[in-house]
Amino acid sequence: MPAELTVPAPAAPGETRHPAIVFEDVSIEFEGRMVLDSVSLELARGETMALLGVAGAGKTTILKLTLGLIKPGRGHIFVLGHDVTQMREEELFDLRRKLGMVFQESALFDSLTVKENVGFRLLEEGIPEEETRERVAEVLRFVGLEHTLEMFPAELSGGMRRRVAIARAIITQPEILLYDSPTAGLDPITSTTIIELIVKQRDVYKTSALLVSHRLQDAFILASHYFDVEADEMRPLASSPGRKINTVFTILRDGKVIFSGTAPELAESEDEYIREYIS
Repeated sequence: MPAELTVPAPAAPGETRHPAIVFEDVSIEFEGRMVLDSVSLELARGETMALLGVAGAGKTTILKLTLGLIKPGRGHIFVLGHDVTQMREEELFDLRRKLGMVFQESALFDSLTVKENVGFRLLEEGIPEEETRERVAEVLRFVGLEHTLEMFPAELSGGMRRRVAIARAIITQPEILLYDSPTAGLDPITSTTIIELIVKQRDVYKTSALLVSHRLQDAFILASHYFDVEADEMRPLASSPGRKINTVFTILRDGKVIFSGTAPELAESEDEYIREYIS
């Protein structure tokens, strides 16, 4: 396996490529409270979905269901064509290797260095130390933190810890990335840095992504900007006529999907709740 991150190969002629994630009429309740109620959604390959809604709307539950950490009471969930609602735990382990997860609080091991945190999953899978070291250096360069190899999480700022978490998530070259409120608790400038990194990952490696956020501005940046590889910076989509970005806005309310569509469609919605939410 090469040390450098690679762009996923396109489907071969005649090959069927399933959507990245599909929820079919999914419902789940906890202690008698309906958390998700008949939720259906689809994330296409190479697409980014911004999952929005107030606290308690069910956003993080969708991530847990996608990973197979919990099972729905009703419905089916397909990840890369596999029905995770029917899979055994050992089968889920294999599938999770194709997914990367960025937790809200970074979830780094405090007793391990940045190098050890980022390379932990590779070493667990038996990847040789030399290759692990090369891939750790590669992903830390990608997130702009190659100088932090021997530092510990306590020595990093909140934004740096999130960037390390992203490096850890992408080192396995996942087909899907799941982000759980990656800008929560960060100042506006640092939040923009994190979103720029997510845009960079999307446009350089074409990874499908499901991003949970309560910050509508994060989703609008994703939908209105692209990463210019040659200039090594994020730029407004308006500066590149003809370029398209596949970003879907999905809004949850009380466990139900009340909107799913593009940014222009969201802006044109006449739903009273949505108008208030985006204002």
